[in-house]
Amino acid sequence: MFKKLWKIGGALLVVLFMVITLAFTSMKYSGVLCKTVRVEYESDDKITLNKEVIRRVVKKTDKDIVGKTFDQIDAEKLEAAVEKQAAVFKAEVYKTVAKDSSSFSGILTVRVKHREPVVRVITSTSSYYLDEYAHRFPVSSTYPAQVLVATGSIDTTYAKEQLLPCVLFITGDEFWNAQIEQVHVEPNGDIILTPLMGDHLIELGAPDNFQEKFRNMKAFYKQVLANRNWNKYESISLKYKNQVIAKRR
Repeated sequence: MFKKLWKIGGALLVVLFMVITLAFTSMKYSGVLCKTVRVEYESDDKITLNKEVIRRVVKKTDKDIVGKTFDQIDAEKLEAAVEKQAAVFKAEVYKTVAKDSSSFSGILTVRVKHREPVVRVITSTSSYYLDEYAHRFPVSSTYPAQVLVATGSIDTTYAKEQLLPCVLFITGDEFWNAQIEQVHVEPNGDIILTPLMGDHLIELGAPDNFQEKFRNMKAFYKQVLANRNWNKYESISLKYKNQVIAKRR
């Protein structure tokens, strides 16, 4: 019984020591001046905004941020401001302290996770990216991305509700992600696919039952085109249920 109480008492002392230490550290660092704003990206981001753009957003949100003490800086307000950038998915702001020979220097770090484009939509009037959540954001020369391209008669509703599910299926399948390089939408909403291999077009038709249509197309590839017949067909239609209609040259 005595040993048990001794262990409990020891554990409580350790917890108390940690609480006091953290409180002291917090008080000690709260008065540290912010000397630098640092921007970091996730290593796997496909696109990245220029770091200076992020720094400008931070400094516009809090004009006197450099020189302020840490306890005067509203991290949540800065995060919200950075997340308003169309290409930003999430932002986290945290404070670190570096010690030199005689004092402490504060570093405000903004860690940014960018949105990941899955398709670039190009119409006669606009060009933009869509991510997997149907979030639309502009194309920029500062963060180009190699993604599937969709062209033609694509309005916003069609892009989000009909095109995107089909695109996500293509990009989520190892074979089709490597094979399909462009999607074109006709005025009636039918989809035509341009494959990387083979000198033919794939007429997918309306973007309904596309999973079944792609299964049928893959079976056709295995049975016919695998025997070095990639360039013997002009078009392959999947418009009709459970049918693959190939037109020879």
